Amino acid sequence: MKPACGPDFLGPLLGHATHLARERMDARLSRYDMTPSQTHTLLYLSSHGYTAPQRDVVEHLRVRPSTANGILDRMEEKGLIRRTADENDQRQKQVTATEKGRELNSLVQAAFQEAEAVMVKGLRLEETEALRLLLYRVIENLEEDRTTC
Repeated sequence: MKPACGPDFLGPLLGHATHLARERMDARLSRYDMTPSQTHTLLYLSSHGYTAPQRDVVEHLRVRPSTANGILDRMEEKGLIRRTADENDQRQKQVTATEKGRELNSLVQAAFQEAEAVMVKGLRLEETEALRLLLYRVIENLEEDRTTC
């Protein structure tokens, strides 16, 4: 079935798919009192051994440092992360997921797996992998374009 979102330009199609995916994911995450940014932070930390420099977390989130501080403040209040001074440079902070944050990350990853199962329903494994590779390429192209604008 073709979605009713106008001409078949890739931008609107990707936007429509993103909107639907985020809507479904937000519903899944609401049971854990997590925002998308908090979720992305936990996933980032888990892929980096559950600890990373705060500047790297800010860069990953692609938000202003003040916005990232707000996200990290709320996560710290919830007991999901801890921020400490870097051993080598006291001016820098390290962000570390707490045990509670790690446990919640496992639940979040399960929610992502549920959502992904819905997204790829009816696709063969090779189609799913091809889609993943194509999306990586689209992201790469868009990131390159951002640096040339």
